[in-house]
Amino acid sequence: MKVLVIGATGYIGSAVARKLRERGHEVVALTREAAAGSAYEVRIGDLTRPETLVAAIGDDIDAVVNAATSSGDQAADEAATAALIDALAGRVLVQTSGIWVLGQTGREPVDESAPTNPLPIVSYRPLIEQQVLAAADRGVRSVVIRPGIVYGRDGGIPALLLNLARKHGVGRYFGSPATRWPMVHVDDLADLYALAVESAPAGTLLHGVDEPAVSVAALAAATDLAAGGIGRAELWLRPDAAATLGEPFADALALDQAVSGERARALLGWQPAARYAVRDLHN
Repeated sequence: MKVLVIGATGYIGSAVARKLRERGHEVVALTREAAAGSAYEVRIGDLTRPETLVAAIGDDIDAVVNAATSSGDQAADEAATAALIDALAGRVLVQTSGIWVLGQTGREPVDESAPTNPLPIVSYRPLIEQQVLAAADRGVRSVVIRPGIVYGRDGGIPALLLNLARKHGVGRYFGSPATRWPMVHVDDLADLYALAVESAPAGTLLHGVDEPAVSVAALAAATDLAAGGIGRAELWLRPDAAATLGEPFADALALDQAVSGERARALLGWQPAARYAVRDLHN
């Protein structure tokens, strides 16, 4: 397939583009401006200018993966999504969302049937999800993926924990000692995106989660070890974290969640490698 990847230079998007090419697909990267040295064919487009998306898709693109970060402007993101849907009748759209739309989940892992209760930082994202999933009725093989907290290849939010440990001389975590994050390695997540492009049924919602609930205190202790410490971890009090990171982001990091990724395994045969986020950060 010929797949247009929006956000192909980003953390998740670059891993997805790499995996798609490994699996024999032709990757086209959407960028705002021409850039020399790209590993992929480049087409110019901007999510804030929907008409450029339609032009970039053309007739030769079989699928679009939107792995770009949300703009924070609901009207702009809805317009961009509508443009993608209008251009992709009979083709594939894989849209990135995230587990923060679920809000606090409780102790047991929840699946895709759980109601959404989004934090302010992702307040309108469930509406975008529904916009994409409803495109199945218009002949688009539409898929929404909600990644967990992504780690690996020295990136993602866990890399922030490592930087904090290096800066403060101790691992730092958010919320409380009971806070947990659903986790997924970026390479395993890329596998899921590739499977979704290839075979996910229209109107499918999937959680991209390998480990359902990982202790954030344990992650922080692992980063302290990685930074040369002895494995200490301390709570970063909300006022201090919010002053540094901003309240919306700090509150999201303090969210305690347990999320199941079993549907992706059962439906698409997704098989994440035997990785463990705590061990990955320690190493």
